[in-house]
Amino acid sequence: MAALAATAGGLLRLRAAGAEGQWRRLRGAGLLRGLLQLDSAPGVAAQRRHVAHFTFQPDPEPQEYGQTQKMNLFQAITSALDNSLAKDPTAVIFGEDVAFGGVFRCTVGLRDKYGFSAPLTLPTCSCMLSTLSIGTLHMFIIVVLNPWSGKDRVFNTPLCEQGIVGFGIGIAVTGATAIAEIQFADYIFPAFDQIVNEAAKYRYRSGDLFNCGSLTIRAPWGCVGHGALYHSQSPEAFFAHCPGIKVVVPRSPFQAKGLLLSCIEDKNPCIFFEPKILYRAAVEQVPVEPYSIPLSQAEVVQEGSDVTLVAWGTQVHVIREVASMAQEKLGVSCEVIDLRTILPWDMDTVCKSVIKTGRLLISHEAPLTGGFASEISSTVQEECFLNLEAPISRVCGYDTPFPHIFEPFYIPDKWKCYDALRKMINY
Repeated sequence: MAALAATAGGLLRLRAAGAEGQWRRLRGAGLLRGLLQLDSAPGVAAQRRHVAHFTFQPDPEPQEYGQTQKMNLFQAITSALDNSLAKDPTAVIFGEDVAFGGVFRCTVGLRDKYGFSAPLTLPTCSCMLSTLSIGTLHMFIIVVLNPWSGKDRVFNTPLCEQGIVGFGIGIAVTGATAIAEIQFADYIFPAFDQIVNEAAKYRYRSGDLFNCGSLTIRAPWGCVGHGALYHSQSPEAFFAHCPGIKVVVPRSPFQAKGLLLSCIEDKNPCIFFEPKILYRAAVEQVPVEPYSIPLSQAEVVQEGSDVTLVAWGTQVHVIREVASMAQEKLGVSCEVIDLRTILPWDMDTVCKSVIKTGRLLISHEAPLTGGFASEISSTVQEECFLNLEAPISRVCGYDTPFPHIFEPFYIPDKWKCYDALRKMINY
């Protein structure tokens, strides 16, 4: 029964990956362009509607990190992983299908470049074995004790998220750098116990004698336009309730590389969620050499005086459009903040902004109830109550499973955010 379930799960994920490829082929063939093109008068250029609910806004080319190269988000991830493997001989990357590049091609070419490392010694194996639960023991046998795969630095694992994270904890406890990939953030939940009860508490329960701080878990995250229930979720709030880990979500290729390298270097277990809709849609100049962006520091992307807008990941680009609309249509100046790190989050930057503007709008794709916007709203209400000119507004997903054909109605697009902002101004 378990074997059948695993086989079915694998087929579903392959089918999902194939569906995305078919979507791209349709776009390439011009079919979607024809369907989404509006009629226009002769001699007038036809207007086009975009499938995406946002417009990516690249940042200015960074000058302080040396030579740059045009990269999309998945290439920036690959570059960060390449830098880590080159710098740290103990670093290993593992997960479902990562050896051939992964579903989104984030590890493409890395196995060929960093194929082998020194084999694990017997004491190391013994230490790792003591950290693994029975549920992950079979993965240890398959991946580590196998005479071939034990030497690979970029290798595939069985389809077992609990095993992937448990295995990563074991590697990290030995002092090596473990970079685990969960193929979709929606499938991180089987590993929930390993993350919140093992990885997050390892240092605390041992009195800092042992830790798995060199563990980083990557996962594609957020809506993608056609992902439906099991390929669109944003589960960051589940992990924000867990002391002992860090949770990070980037908005762009430049941010992704710098933040991922910071996660890998950080001495705490980190979960790095990658907005998969940006893998190819987001393109900008990214430094070739390694660099870091500090964790737990929000960025003021745009300064303003009337309203504070807070988001992370893809939603940052939505609220940047909202800020432009508010300035153009209402004459309202918006301060846009990219939170970047969900846990521990930068409450000082947010509260400082709200004290200045007196109004706060928070937006994320995850459902409204229990979403991380609730935590931000509660903290700001406690710290900035006398400065508020209007109730704090949360523009989020609905309290339903993520829909398929109704995704355009579910996502908190710029029109929903603009409407909430207009109500705050008129309060």
